Amino acid sequence: MLQKKDGRYEVYGNPITAGQTRAAERWKDMLARKFAYDPQEKFRLSTEAHPQGGEIFGLRNVLRDGTGRGVERKNGVVVSTIRMGFGHYRIAIAGVSAAKAMGFTPYWLDLLGIPGITTDVIDWCNTNYSRYSRISQRFAWFDRFVWESLTTGEPTLPGLNALFNRWIVTWPWRFLKTQVKDYKMSELFANLYAALPSDMPMLTSHMWNCMGAVAGGMTNVVDMMFDNWPMAFQLTEGARHAVQSPSGYYGFRAMRGFDEWGRILRALPQEAIFYSGHHVDHEIVDNIERDCSDRLRRMKNGEPRRFLLTMGGAGAQRELFKAVIEHSMPMIRGDRIALFINLGDHKDNWRWLEAELAQHRESITTHFTWEDTRHFADSIRRKPARGLHVFLHDNTFHAVYATNYLMRLMDVMVTKPSELAFYPVPKIFNARVGGHEMWGAIRGAEIGDSTVETRSIPQTLQAIDLLAEQDDLLTLFCELIVKNKGIGLYDGAYKSVALATGRKFKR
Repeated sequence: MLQKKDGRYEVYGNPITAGQTRAAERWKDMLARKFAYDPQEKFRLSTEAHPQGGEIFGLRNVLRDGTGRGVERKNGVVVSTIRMGFGHYRIAIAGVSAAKAMGFTPYWLDLLGIPGITTDVIDWCNTNYSRYSRISQRFAWFDRFVWESLTTGEPTLPGLNALFNRWIVTWPWRFLKTQVKDYKMSELFANLYAALPSDMPMLTSHMWNCMGAVAGGMTNVVDMMFDNWPMAFQLTEGARHAVQSPSGYYGFRAMRGFDEWGRILRALPQEAIFYSGHHVDHEIVDNIERDCSDRLRRMKNGEPRRFLLTMGGAGAQRELFKAVIEHSMPMIRGDRIALFINLGDHKDNWRWLEAELAQHRESITTHFTWEDTRHFADSIRRKPARGLHVFLHDNTFHAVYATNYLMRLMDVMVTKPSELAFYPVPKIFNARVGGHEMWGAIRGAEIGDSTVETRSIPQTLQAIDLLAEQDDLLTLFCELIVKNKGIGLYDGAYKSVALATGRKFKR
């Protein structure tokens, strides 16, 4: 819970200023007025088979409808998520997959699926986040001087340093004042979480889920932390934090850089943070050796090398997608590569891309339903794949999970260094969207399953050529992925479930 002392909020004993305290309270009050918040509102919850994840995971969806079957405390794990991009959904799916593999009934609590204050507030925030992500990819000056600073807390103009952070970029995500602001906002979600058993095992994949759960009195909350760049707004006092990398663990433990003036802060308590490893689906981790063996077999047999190009939840990077396809067409027609493009749920981007690639339309095979995606993926598990394939889905769950399902069959994935940076598949990292993603690329490159970040389209195309035409990088990445599995590097989802439930996972 957020503590207040002498008129100032504290985060693990570290106070913000009185002015920042008042600003955070005004932020919550503004949202409460804007969306007619009722502090006495009661939520009656029930569950049903999740419309997309029920068949895949036995997943049950939490609804704001008290007429059906409720959430069962015994042998259940609630996974609470939100769409802010695709990464938080992806982490939640990893938690669901691990919980199912460990014998639990997983429940899905999406704050954007619960009508009322949660949907109103988060829709409003998400609209702005997506807009700024897209702007950052269209205007280099905005990306360099605004978006990078906001998403990292690091000034991009020399000489301004703390002054820049305090007055020009008002609420960088890295600083304690932003954590308090987000927690105060998330108190608006407390009544929803108060409708669940207070000791229910809860995994969260976004800090607003975590903060709302703690504010609602839940006592067994594990936050599956995202990214590899520690930022104070990810912390929730009263929860346990499952961090994916040792460097991330240190950054959070030391509260490194969380003060806008550069002061050394009181450290995070040891019992509040755990190094878990990467949050990855059970099906992917369990089949690492087999999938890497298949990649090397296809390489030795001279089959078309398979590349998966993924679009993030904000729908940015259109020009990159067009450039990759144009560059790849001669190799596709020559049966040197097969290219798979997952556009997520971005119908507008498909209309744009279809028009841009009108001259190649006869070469494109589309897969616009989950049944078609799954059937096609299963059909190429043991036989060569050819051509250019575009995937598009009408819901976020399938939009995200299609990449997870396809990646096992891919030789190389081309992606920005978002949460996909943590997945055990050979990767080319294209340019980041936000400075915080840079550290995902560093993590992937250093553990050896990825390239470094290719910061321009020509660099990305060079990496595609290297991995399409040569064997050394693909061999290296596959060998290191298998070794990384052996040391538990990809076990973060299992360990998060174990933290919440007390049940250990044995492979």
